[in-house]
Amino acid sequence: MVKIPDTKTHEFLNAAGWGNATGDPITGDASARKYFRLHRGNQTSILMDASQNLESVAPYVLINRHLQQLDFSVPAILAQDEKSGFLLLEDFGDATFARLLEDAGDADKLYTLATDVLIALHQNSQAIPTGLRAYHPEKMLADIELFLEWCTPTISRVGRDEFQTVWREVLPLAHRIPASLLLRDYHVANLMFLPDREGVRRAALLDFQDAYQGPITYDLVSLLEDARRDVADDLRANMLSRYLARSPALDRTAFETSLAILAALRHTRVLAIFERLSRHEGKRNYKKLHSPRVERLLQRALIHPVLAGVKRWMERYVAFKK
Repeated sequence: MVKIPDTKTHEFLNAAGWGNATGDPITGDASARKYFRLHRGNQTSILMDASQNLESVAPYVLINRHLQQLDFSVPAILAQDEKSGFLLLEDFGDATFARLLEDAGDADKLYTLATDVLIALHQNSQAIPTGLRAYHPEKMLADIELFLEWCTPTISRVGRDEFQTVWREVLPLAHRIPASLLLRDYHVANLMFLPDREGVRRAALLDFQDAYQGPITYDLVSLLEDARRDVADDLRANMLSRYLARSPALDRTAFETSLAILAALRHTRVLAIFERLSRHEGKRNYKKLHSPRVERLLQRALIHPVLAGVKRWMERYVAFKK
């Protein structure tokens, strides 16, 4: 446990009434944000330090308030300084779904709850905040061009052009299903179990500053094709069946096509991010521990016939491990 240093951080905490608090660093995500659990007597709170990622603070506050209005569980914002990049948040404890699963928690129960949250969100007609940015095909393509930079840095101009062509052919097909709010990092490490609450409010949502509006399949892929942990095939199939059973009006073919395309999109992007973290930031465990899994997930997604062009491109330009 450490004393918060006498910096802008301390000034923020002093104004919030937590100036004498001590703090424990909390293991964060792959971003530049840092987190601390603060202790003040028998009270605790969470300090989010996004001073190196200022652009993430305003979207976090916006989506936090929106989800509260929709009656989902998110941390209350106790104090904020968007200009400096600091938020003081309600502390929900340590019971993330990921930690519970590591401790032999009930996977069916936890994934069912996580799936039900998406069902509730996607069926809410007010899910998309007014004016929220759209995750349209060109934005999707811009995101996965990171793969060219980090995973095929010596590729020819012809190869780059082919990459853009094959993806432009399929990305619009992912949008032939309903749109909703995309939290975009919706997986078990970003969900907290709150047993004292009811219904979908038992799942607290922690990470949503990268939110967009777009196809409902995106967050399902994030949850059920997790880059950091294996999800059993039967569990994945059961959750998709549960989702579809609650959404009888969905075109099943369009849904399955969108799911495959966004799986390929997400896994392609994640491989590039893990490569960048390894080579540029020295965070090598992401690539070492998880890239083989993501490669397998990508190859499985590419089996879908609509992705034949992307599959051919990958086989031509990328040497995946067999």
